[in-house]
Order: sequence, then C-alpha cells, then structure tokens
Amino acid sequence: MAFLSGPRQSGKTTLARAIATKYLSWDDAGARAAIVAGQAAAARHLDLETISDQRPIVVFDEIHKNPKWKSFLKGFFDVYADNGRIGVIATGSAKMDIYRRGGDSMMGRYFPYRIHPFSVAEIAAPSLPPPEMVRKSRPIPDAEWEALCAFGGFPEPFLRRDRRFLGRWTALRREQMLVEDVRSLTQIHELEQIRILADLLSERSGDQIVWQSLATDLSSDPKSAKLWTEILVYLYFGFLVKPWTRGVANSLRKTPKWFLRDWSGIRDAGKRFETMIACHLLKATEGWTDLGFGTFSLHYLRDKQKREVDFLVSRDNVPWFLVEAKASDTKITPALRHFHAGLRTAHAFQVVRDMPFVEADCFTVADPVAVPARTFLSQLL
Repeated sequence: MAFLSGPRQSGKTTLARAIATKYLSWDDAGARAAIVAGQAAAARHLDLETISDQRPIVVFDEIHKNPKWKSFLKGFFDVYADNGRIGVIATGSAKMDIYRRGGDSMMGRYFPYRIHPFSVAEIAAPSLPPPEMVRKSRPIPDAEWEALCAFGGFPEPFLRRDRRFLGRWTALRREQMLVEDVRSLTQIHELEQIRILADLLSERSGDQIVWQSLATDLSSDPKSAKLWTEILVYLYFGFLVKPWTRGVANSLRKTPKWFLRDWSGIRDAGKRFETMIACHLLKATEGWTDLGFGTFSLHYLRDKQKREVDFLVSRDNVPWFLVEAKASDTKITPALRHFHAGLRTAHAFQVVRDMPFVEADCFTVADPVAVPARTFLSQLL
C-alpha cells in the first residue's frame, strides 16, 4: 500500500483520485457504512469480485478518521491486495505519518509518502527526480515565481492568485485546523490556548523557540507550551528544525527553530523568504527519504559565539550541504565559510532571492558559492 499524509489542502485527494480506479471516502456516508461493515462489504461496494481488464487501484480517502483504520487496512490488504491483484492507496493526516514511527503491525505492507504544497522544482518539471536524485536546473516563468513567493505553494491560492481569496482560504483552513482537527485528532481540550499559541507563532517563523519564554507569553508552563507546539506540528501548522550539534564546538543543543508551513501570510520579507526556503528543504529531505535515496534530515547551525547558518541538510547522518538565505547579498558570510570548513560539507550555498536564474548545476561546486534561489530550488524536489 501507499500511505499519503500531509497538510490540509495540499492535494492528497486530488493526487489519489487521479491515480485511482476505485475510490472510497470516509466522508461519504455510503462508503463509510461499507468500511464499518468490514473488508468484505467494502470489497463488494468497490465491485472487486468482478474481473476487470486492468489492475484496480483502490483509494481509501481520509481513512484515518475511522478509529479502527489500522486493523481495517491490514485485513483488507491481507485478503485482497497481498496477491498483487489490486493496489491500495490510503490518504490521511499526520496520524498516518506518526503511526509509522511506533510499533508497526503493518510492517512490510505499505510505503509512506509525505505530500507537500507546490515547489519551484515541481512547477519547473512535474516528474520524479532522476536516479542521481538532484535535478538539472530549470527556469520557471517570472509570473510563476512571483505567485509562489506571494501566495505560497498550496494549490488553490497559488492557482487563483487573488488576495481576497487567499485571505478567506487562509482563515477557513486555520479554523478547520485549530478547531475541527484539534477536537477530532487529539485529546487536547485547551482550544483557546492553542489559538493564542498559533497567533504568537504566526509572527515568529524563522525564530528560535525558547520554551520558558514562550510559556511566559502564554501565561503557562514550559511543558504545556512544548506540548501545544507539538500539536501544531502534528496538525501541519508548522514544523521545528533542530540544531546540528555533532562536530560543532559550543553549539546550541536544545533550542529548535520554528517555521510555518504556509509562508504567504508572513509580513516580514526576510522571514517570508527564509520560511519559503525552509519549506522547500523540508519537502526535499522528506521526499528523498520516502523515495529511498537515503535518510535525510534538516537542521540549522548556531554556536555560542553567535555564528549561525540557516540550514544544514544531512544525508545518512552525515552533513551534506549548508544553506544561508539572503535577499540580495552575494558576499559569502563568514559563518558559512566557518561551518563549511569545520564540518567538511560537500557544498555551501548562499541562496539569494533577487539573483536572476542561471542555467548551472549548483551541486558541482565544492567551495562556498552564491547561487540564485530560482536555480537552487529548481534542483530539489
């Protein structure tokens, strides 16, 4: 099976339906009744007992809302899909992503795929990456670049390109996430505190999170502040980037950085661009991992001398490349040079927003180098 998880409105259902030949949504009353009645009833509802001229691809959409979704899918796969006669795709929330980390009774029955909003590379070349993983650089039209920067990567606002629609869409998505999803997917009841926290963190994308300070702003305690932030991560409101500490003398060890999943509403231009880079790097590291290229993770660097680099990408637990995000400055920062030399990373990029696209391969340069954001991002995922 394929498990598709990701933020609300990121395109999971659209993608699954484009592939499916058979479709069941938990939100449909008839489909829900068939699923609750058991695997045989669902198979009859899908007409799987009739021979077909093509291999059916069955989609169970929003299946995570079924309290017994794991046992249902396990039984369905074992009876109907284990012989290869049908394919199964299941879509859902973070609950499916979290599940794979625990004791997994379905080991060997599925692959997880984490779905993200649009990126520069996907707009430039909507295809799987090549065997060497890093793509050839490709330009995207100015209008597409400007729309991505202004409206974010979520499909509906990116395609509509209308400020009024973006405002209404953002408010509705936020309400669904902070009320409906908190109630249905978690055991947390402090809805008002989570709303207040979401308001605070909406202005702090790219900032380091000090739990004691955040707790003071919430009139709470650090343990609760951390728990509620983890709920927002769980619901894809944002994500945390931890510092890389191995091989870094006097590094910060416990202070994560916070980033929103949607950069379109960030008022500060510098934070908006850094968040856009962070979201692209998260999509690349998670996507490369899910596609089997290795184990990738996203970090940042900061030591007690206040030298800092925005991002470090590791590959199989070894530092691979560094990224410093800049609006227009092409002069390599001393911190980027310092950490590149100290960690012996293969690449160190100063990614510059205002540089025009250059048809070049950033990943052939070993020394620290300033690269256009359009070029660098087009080589990711």
